[in-house]
Amino acid sequence: MQELLQNFFNLDIYRSVTPYLLEGLLTTVWLSALVIPLGLAFGLLAAVLSQEMHNRVLRALLVVYIDVFRALPPLVLLIFIYFGLPFLNIGIPKLAAVALCFTLNTSSYFGEVFRAGFESVPKGQMEAARSTGLSRLQALIHVQIPQATRAVMPDLISNMLEVVKLTTLASAVSLPELLYLARNAQALLYNPSPLVLAAILYLIILLPIVRYLSKLEKRKLARMSH
Repeated sequence: MQELLQNFFNLDIYRSVTPYLLEGLLTTVWLSALVIPLGLAFGLLAAVLSQEMHNRVLRALLVVYIDVFRALPPLVLLIFIYFGLPFLNIGIPKLAAVALCFTLNTSSYFGEVFRAGFESVPKGQMEAARSTGLSRLQALIHVQIPQATRAVMPDLISNMLEVVKLTTLASAVSLPELLYLARNAQALLYNPSPLVLAAILYLIILLPIVRYLSKLEKRKLARMSH
């Protein structure tokens, strides 16, 4: 038991590395705050275009975009963007590479979630909105998007949680997020306690959101049962 505490829950190490890991936590938070809105925005745009576009070629290209970036492992995509593009004389900073990779990946998932939300809104809602004099765009903004978003809110929040966990892949390009700094501390101290502390910090941030998500899912199930 003593060896377990010494190697994984070493309080002295916790105290010494906490300021260091908090810097990584800050990077994780602002990286998530950058990627999540971008993913939501482009995902919503993809869902709207898939609904509004009538050109078969453009719709097919959109489907390819969504399917490819959902299927492609984000780590492979990140390595290609950061290490591969320079071979095409396209230099890209670490932050831009990570943001581009995560946005491409997350927007494809958010796009499918929003598309499912649009399909859940009865067509009569849009017809009723148009009959009041609203344009197609106004009806989309004021009627369909709000209702679709409410319908898929648990799925959106679940994907946001995945984005926060996805930021750990930024360590592949040495962006100093939480896990990257925890691994550095572990290597310096020859002790895995910094990794355990990083996991605790992730739990502190994400557990309240997970509990809120559970409540939303229960409400959704309750509405569906009535």
